[in-house]
Amino acid sequence: MIKSLTILLAWLLDRCLGDPAWLPHPVVAFGRAIAFCEKRFNKGAHKRLKGALTAIVLVAGVFALSWWALRLVEACLPLVATALRIVLAFFCLAGTTLMREVRNVFHALDHSLDDGRRQVARIVGRDTMALTDQEVRRAALETLAENLNDGVIAPLLWYIVAGIPGMLAYKMVNTLDSMIGYRNERYRQFGCFAARLDDVAGWLPARLTALLMVVAAGRPRLLAFVRRYGPEHASPNSGYPESALAGILDCRFGGPHNYFGEEVYKPYIGHNDRPLTPADLHTALRINLRSELLMLLITIALSLII
Repeated sequence: MIKSLTILLAWLLDRCLGDPAWLPHPVVAFGRAIAFCEKRFNKGAHKRLKGALTAIVLVAGVFALSWWALRLVEACLPLVATALRIVLAFFCLAGTTLMREVRNVFHALDHSLDDGRRQVARIVGRDTMALTDQEVRRAALETLAENLNDGVIAPLLWYIVAGIPGMLAYKMVNTLDSMIGYRNERYRQFGCFAARLDDVAGWLPARLTALLMVVAAGRPRLLAFVRRYGPEHASPNSGYPESALAGILDCRFGGPHNYFGEEVYKPYIGHNDRPLTPADLHTALRINLRSELLMLLITIALSLII
């Protein structure tokens, strides 16, 4: 019962607050630790080995430290431990902030293309200053689908598997991938293990995310579309939620992108290269929220059973 109540309250906090700028966030600390290690170890020989050891130590360290801290606090102050679990679970969920940021991209485009480019740069890793209006909208919706998995579904699934330490460890894995998991000259060796670790940790959640989106849309026939286009993506996971949203919106995602000045081609997902509109944003946000609710119900139910 406590485990179910914890995740329900954490999700409600996320719905109410998002990620307040004034509140210290663990992911910021994760990012600083990764940046410190990358600056110190991503040089000289054996970059691949040093990158792998960095990822293993950081992920295992987050899991062990959070598990030990929660056990210690629970032994002394059980009510404080419960509150701490709720807050930590809240920190691991990013659904509300994600939807807000994507909505802001579309609103910024209503003002100017440059505003839209600057706004979308907050949530994507690609270079944005040469994007067209439609490419900005596409980037925002692709990110919405991909990060429904990274920011909500995957953390909830890891909560079922390994509790709060599992959620936090997954967030470290995901942060590692977002910072050093690029296939460019700087990170190709050092970030290789981190990228593969993120692929493994997100394999099942990504496919579950796509399934939840199709169920939320009430269109089971789209599973064939997801099976067709999901594996086409350069990432073994991102293509599944992106293909689910592309099928729901009857649009096309993918194509060439620039990362750190290098062009990266991503296979197209879907075939209807039509203009994206604010109506597509409203549909996508509605699907995201319904998918979150479905996963929340699954998490609560499994927490009660387990």
